[in-house]
Amino acid sequence: MKNVTIYTDGACSGNPGPGGWGAILMYGGREKEISGGETSTTNNRMELTSVISALKALKEPCKVNLYTDSQYVSNAINLGWLESWQKKGWKRKGGEVKNPDLWTQLVPLLDKHDVTFTWVKGHADNEYNNRCDEIAVAKRDEFAGR
Repeated sequence: MKNVTIYTDGACSGNPGPGGWGAILMYGGREKEISGGETSTTNNRMELTSVISALKALKEPCKVNLYTDSQYVSNAINLGWLESWQKKGWKRKGGEVKNPDLWTQLVPLLDKHDVTFTWVKGHADNEYNNRCDEIAVAKRDEFAGR
């Protein structure tokens, strides 16, 4: 399996509001930036979409070190929330799980790839996280018509 490093981020103006996402995929000394957005979305949806889009961009099963500043995403994986939500039919203590359409897209990607999620502090000193933020904000502004 190839070892790939991925950084992801999402941005939203208002919650909901226009949003963007960005990801950087790194393999073999090369970097590829991908991005997208929506006119009406939430920050958590953009964070999840960045992860899904990055994993979908991989052409074969890979060992992935994925870095995100989203505790929503990293905790769902690392603390076992996602597995619990699935077993409970996308329910949690407080009711329905938010964004089940995106979580159900992520599950088969996690089965395909060997992904390790690492949380990084956002808007800090990580150059790749900061670059992902720039990409996501630019897409958000594009979808906001700025």
